[in-house]
Amino acid sequence: PASQSYVGQKEKACARVGLKSSVFKLLENTSQEVLLDLIHQLNQDTNVDGILVQLPLPKHLQSSVILQAIDPDKDVDGLHPINVAKLYANQKGFVPCTPKGIMTLLSAYKVELSGKKVVVLGRSALVGRPIAQLMLNQNATVTVCHSKTQDIAHHTKDADIIVVAIGKAHFLNRTHTTKDQVIIDVGITRVDGHLVGDVAFYYVIDTCAMITPVPGGVGPMTIISLLENTLEAYQEHMLEKPHAGL
Repeated sequence: PASQSYVGQKEKACARVGLKSSVFKLLENTSQEVLLDLIHQLNQDTNVDGILVQLPLPKHLQSSVILQAIDPDKDVDGLHPINVAKLYANQKGFVPCTPKGIMTLLSAYKVELSGKKVVVLGRSALVGRPIAQLMLNQNATVTVCHSKTQDIAHHTKDADIIVVAIGKAHFLNRTHTTKDQVIIDVGITRVDGHLVGDVAFYYVIDTCAMITPVPGGVGPMTIISLLENTLEAYQEHMLEKPHAGL
């Protein structure tokens, strides 16, 4: 259900800005071969500039194999190994949408990163690892905490900026924070019919310097970043067709 909602938001955003989007809804028992064949067709279609596979996939499908099948030049989710390598080499490539949106948000609010202490809670390939690398690329000092980290509060209390992306509702609270911190809440969980984040928002809002709400914070920035990546892919493809024009 969460994926379906997210896909619907992407469709609406594309329509709003004038991008043509196509959604291919496959049965849950679709074979890996069928999915790979569809990706291959889209790779070869010159009218398609961006491709993404909505995660998570059913358990019988290998996400790593599926993601590697996408043309890196159309990988607007930034999850192909080539784009991942470019991120870690600080080279131009497609950046995963949520981390990219977070960086855009911090830049817009003029949050200084160079020399700052950043703590990232979570080490997923979608958010935790790439946002840590993006922060390092901006000369921040980064600590990544995860399920095996001992005394997480020791790390978070020493941070200037905290990024929480672990998928546990209301995990981060006043026992983890101090005054004047910037808190980025990436989590989204449905509790009693309401969407909530990984941060106990109303317990920390009075002491932090800035905090993103859930919903309405990082989520919209993720979709905006997807649109930006798709536009960049289109522009690069048009450069390969000098007579087509924009």
